[in-house]
Amino acid sequence: MSIKVRKEDALHYHAKGKPGKIEVVPTKSLISQIDLALAYSPGVAEPCKEIAENVENVYKYTAKGNLVAVISNGTAVLGLGDIGAEASKPVMEGKGVLFKKFAGIDVFDIEINEKDPKKIIEIVKSLEPTFGGINLEDIKAPECFEIEQTLREEMNIPIMHDDQHGTAIVTSAALLGALELVNKKIEEVKVVVNGAGASAISCTSLYVALGVKKENIVMLDSKGVIHKKREGLDATKQAFATERTDIETLADALKNADVFLGLSKGNVVTPEMLLSMAANPIVFACANPDPEIAYEIAIQTRPDVIMATGRSDHPNQVNNVLGFPYIFRGALDVRATKINEAMKLAAVHAIANLAKQAVPETVKRTYGKKDMKFGKEYILPKPTDPRLITTIAPAVAKAAMDSGIAKHPITDWEEYNDFLKEKLGIDQKLMSGIIQKAKNNPKRVVFAEGDHHKVLKAAQIVKDEGIAIPILLGNKQEIETLIKEHSLDLLDCIIIDPLEDNSKVKAYAQRMYEERQRKGMTLYEAQKRMRERHYFGSMMVELGEADAFISGMNRDFVKSVRPALQVIGGRANELVAGMGIVISQGKTLFFADVAVNEQPTVDELVEIVGLVKKGVEFFGFEPHIALGAYSSFGASKGNIPSKMQEVLAICKEKYPDLIIDGEIQPHIALDNDLLKEVYPFSSLAENECNTIIFPGISSGNIAFNLVQQVGKCDTIGPILLGMNKPVHILQLGCSVSEIVNVVSIAVVDAQSTE
Repeated sequence: MSIKVRKEDALHYHAKGKPGKIEVVPTKSLISQIDLALAYSPGVAEPCKEIAENVENVYKYTAKGNLVAVISNGTAVLGLGDIGAEASKPVMEGKGVLFKKFAGIDVFDIEINEKDPKKIIEIVKSLEPTFGGINLEDIKAPECFEIEQTLREEMNIPIMHDDQHGTAIVTSAALLGALELVNKKIEEVKVVVNGAGASAISCTSLYVALGVKKENIVMLDSKGVIHKKREGLDATKQAFATERTDIETLADALKNADVFLGLSKGNVVTPEMLLSMAANPIVFACANPDPEIAYEIAIQTRPDVIMATGRSDHPNQVNNVLGFPYIFRGALDVRATKINEAMKLAAVHAIANLAKQAVPETVKRTYGKKDMKFGKEYILPKPTDPRLITTIAPAVAKAAMDSGIAKHPITDWEEYNDFLKEKLGIDQKLMSGIIQKAKNNPKRVVFAEGDHHKVLKAAQIVKDEGIAIPILLGNKQEIETLIKEHSLDLLDCIIIDPLEDNSKVKAYAQRMYEERQRKGMTLYEAQKRMRERHYFGSMMVELGEADAFISGMNRDFVKSVRPALQVIGGRANELVAGMGIVISQGKTLFFADVAVNEQPTVDELVEIVGLVKKGVEFFGFEPHIALGAYSSFGASKGNIPSKMQEVLAICKEKYPDLIIDGEIQPHIALDNDLLKEVYPFSSLAENECNTIIFPGISSGNIAFNLVQQVGKCDTIGPILLGMNKPVHILQLGCSVSEIVNVVSIAVVDAQSTE
């Protein structure tokens, strides 16, 4: 499903809080006077002298080795064209975010107000002392070819124009897989390329490097077929000009062609053209947002077609993120002096080979496909595949070493593999997979606060992206007014006002009265409560009229959760607990209980451990649990340390394979170096802690809210564990993106209870 982005939302996203998407964060302590003296004067003089003596020490004492410049002059920005250097900055910041997310690479974006290729070359060359690599972006052809080629020749750090090579690498990998499936030889296939910009030229060049014959290629631009007799061709187009004079149009070119690569504009290929291609045609229609031929039309017209597009809602997405983060990762890690053809080809083969390997269960679950395997609908790995970084980066690094341009070769590949796993984007491991899985089978989600503008914006997002089907509770007139005020498209959603829907209130109240009449509830009281949205929404889920319930936007957590506990309750013989998720400094941490149980007993804490174990595994992590306390391993006497020691003993017996230890102070459990130093006997010393069980809601809730407020981290939840049906409570005043995250979790929760 194509994501619908509204102008107001996009502008708000970039403007809210600190404008833009990036910031510079110190990596060393700057608390004390000695810290400042070491960071700057006089301490900074020592690394300066070391670098002056040996320039290679710049990689040892500065951030250069993990720092890439994303550079543009704004002359070919996305589909916007020449919009200027300043206008290109949001795109360059976005590129930097992708580098960080997928490969852990830091980026400075640099927008140059210059169009003269020679001056751009001089500017970029002067930046070599600062950066470990240069990613050129959105510079128009043909100038981009001269700029990149000259910089590659005259600089000693990796340079790549991703617009040229990113798509080339990914489509080349797809081509290898597709040709294998249809049993065609690369040196025999006839290829038609529609488009002659930087990306098309690079794709075609790489196809030739893989074995496609130049005489079997026909390239077209906006003026038609590029042939030898055309005048005014630049050198890049001249290299792929055909000698054939019997073709004048795209329709002519596609007759009996084996491969079509489109990097042009939407809907230029007709069904008749597709029918004229050879048996088992390979079609890479990469124009965005509309491919050169719609996916649905193509597969209906030619059931034998192998199709790839640039869209995420179709199989075989051609996405540059499959390549550039990991290519630069490998190049930086061996301090390659350039990105050469050998490294690009290594990336091509690594991507192609990964698509042929057994797909991990986590990826299958994410996309909701049990039979995902190499075939017509799977010739490229998925962007969320965690193996990309550990497959492509080593292949690129090895190619750099083999071709003699690696200044810092890797000697321990197992250690390097561990290093790469640490660079995995946390969002990639956590919420991206959850959101994708939710999209595979969206569920009906009831929003208690349907008259809150943030809830409505979140409802719009989950509707547009196919995550959930929103049901809004509240005054219908007020909700419809807010929808119009914020230019939202939610008027076709179900909107229910419990104060007006007497028939449902009566039926729901009768059900609640029957369930709780021996717990002191009268029918009158049940009817009164059912006019409250939190009770009403919970009952909708309980009776199967909705699949999940979301509330808490404008009221205290405890007040929000109480109706759900009374109407739906926990699973048989299980209590309910609240788990918070903290994403900080490359780590995902789980805190519990942070929401429900005020003073849990030993047995209840053991139950909470079991709930949290399942909860952490739900998110794709193996739980490594610390039982938190104010002392570590008997250092202090008291009720809480003793209680946590008892919990540990029972858990060791009940969950023999679970990595769990305590009692332990949380700050020690989370500092692996300190833990190894002072408590090397702990099972957490060799298995980094990612989960903390607190002795009660007071400490857990305080810790979770405190890191939200003062820590450099993102948080999700609290997530309710142990509920009989999916109910999730928002944090008071949370953001739109946080609501979307919780809704996605609720949908996947509902899927698992089917």
